[in-house]
Amino acid sequence: MVSRLSEKFDLLKASGKKALIPFITAGDPEPGFTVPLMHAMVEVGADIIELGVPFSDPMADGPVIQKASERSLLHNTTVRDVISMVAEFRKTDQVTPVVLMGYLNPVECMGYQIFAEQAGKAGVDGLLTVDMPPEEAADFIPLLRQNGVDPIFLLAPNSTEARIKKVSAMASGYLYYVSLKGITGAGHLDLQSVAAKLEQIKKVTDLPVGVGFGVKNGEIAAAIGQLADGVVVGSALVSKIADNLGKPQIAHQEIINLLSTMRKAMDENEEAQ
Repeated sequence: MVSRLSEKFDLLKASGKKALIPFITAGDPEPGFTVPLMHAMVEVGADIIELGVPFSDPMADGPVIQKASERSLLHNTTVRDVISMVAEFRKTDQVTPVVLMGYLNPVECMGYQIFAEQAGKAGVDGLLTVDMPPEEAADFIPLLRQNGVDPIFLLAPNSTEARIKKVSAMASGYLYYVSLKGITGAGHLDLQSVAAKLEQIKKVTDLPVGVGFGVKNGEIAAAIGQLADGVVVGSALVSKIADNLGKPQIAHQEIINLLSTMRKAMDENEEAQ
């Protein structure tokens, strides 16, 4: 059975477009905010949604996403709650892929088998666990695949060719290239180095590659879209929630406005090619 992620990337490739992949933390600023925002993001051109599973010690994330986890955890949002949000989203959207992104601890606490079964049943399409390298995923990957969930892994600027081959052999759905060394929300993007690394990755694998970290506006999204198969935007969206605490409707609209700008810039760039 072809996964929703594979179908989506094939469809985009056939139409000459690149995937716009927004990330939000589930349950931020409160649980009722998430599913309506997911639907609204799809309406303005999001192709895949990355849904952050809140965790108390998100060591790979910068202050913006750390605080988003804290806000969500004030409502005691669990991994089961996040899976329930996906099930709710699936009631009216059977097409848009949803990837859960987070840390291993909440998944381990739930249990690999139960997590894989519940996630697959709810309509989760992929899982990216930041602190689970392929070397430690051998028992988990088959459980995910049996339940229709693609294991997604990270590549970094310092990933060697051997490392890229190893990760690519175990991953499916897509690869997530972290374009900057450091935490989420970090500094300036060097597009030349991103282009060079993507060329190296593409020699090794046919998997689509999404690029994240440092995507802040339409101009950067369009530039990354020229190089990669997908553009991941996280901190720039999540910061709209932080900037509008107590004003969820404004936060929602600002996220939609920014995503809409990115989609427009990416599409205009593709049309100009």
